[in-house]
Amino acid sequence: MSAAPTIHLRDLTVRPLPDGVGYPFDVPAVRTLGTLTFDAPVTCFVGENGSGKSTLLEAIACAAGMIAVGSAGVGEDGTLGPARALAKHLKLVWNARTHRGFFLRAEDFFGYAKRMSAIRQELLDDLDGLDTSLPGASDYAKSLARVPYRRELADLERRYGEGLDHRSHGESFLTLFQSRFVPDGLYLLDEPEAPLSPVRQLALISAIKAMVEQRGQFIVATHSPILLAYPGAVILDFDQLPIARVAYDDLAHVTLTRDFLSNPESFLKHL
Repeated sequence: MSAAPTIHLRDLTVRPLPDGVGYPFDVPAVRTLGTLTFDAPVTCFVGENGSGKSTLLEAIACAAGMIAVGSAGVGEDGTLGPARALAKHLKLVWNARTHRGFFLRAEDFFGYAKRMSAIRQELLDDLDGLDTSLPGASDYAKSLARVPYRRELADLERRYGEGLDHRSHGESFLTLFQSRFVPDGLYLLDEPEAPLSPVRQLALISAIKAMVEQRGQFIVATHSPILLAYPGAVILDFDQLPIARVAYDDLAHVTLTRDFLSNPESFLKHL
C-alpha cells in the first residue's frame, strides 16, 4: 500500500488588505480572496494573463521565505517587490513546516543556466592557471591546490552534465528541475511549460509524480492543458471571483484547445 500524500502547506488566509494602493492589492482575485485550502499534493492555478495567479504564487514564495531558482533570494529579487508587499498580508498554515524546495519562474531559468555556465568556465580557467599562479610550488602542492576545483567541477557535472547551455531549453529545464529536487519539499512553479514541448511536459508530469512519492508538494501556475491533467490535481480558477475549484473538463483552456484541435479551420478561416 502506498503512503498517503504529504501536504506541507495546508491553508492560506489573506488578512485585511489596504485600500486604494494599487498593484497587487487591486487585483480582483486578491481582493476577493479569503482562505485557500491545499488538500492535494498538486494544486494548479489557472486563469487568463493578469488574473493574479502568478502574483499570488510569488507572494506565497515570499511569505514562506523560499529559495528562488535563477535569481536572488525572494527577499532580494527586485522584481518581487509587489509580491513581498502582498506576502505581509498572508497567513500560511502548515501541517508540517518545511524549508526544503524552491520557487521557479520559467523566465529565471535562462539566467540560471548562463550563471552555471559562467561558474564552470571560471573554474576551468582557474584550474588551467594554477601552474602560473603557484610559481615554484612542488607538483604535490599543485595537485592539492587542484582538488577543490576538480571537486566543484565534478559536482557541476554530476548535476548538469556538460552544462545546461549544451542542451535544448527543454532538456536543460528538466535537468535543472530534477537536479534540484530533494524529498519533503514544497515546490512553487510559475508557468513551467514555457520552455517545454508537449513531450517534455509529459516528462515533467512524470518527474512531479516521482517527487510526490517522495513527500513533495507542488503549487503550479499554468496555462497548459497537459500539466493541468495531472491525476488528482486540484485546479483553482482565478477567472472566477472568488477563486474557485473547477473540474478539468470544465476549464476554458481545455474546451477551447479540444475544439481547436478537432476543427482548426473553423477558428482560422476568419484571419
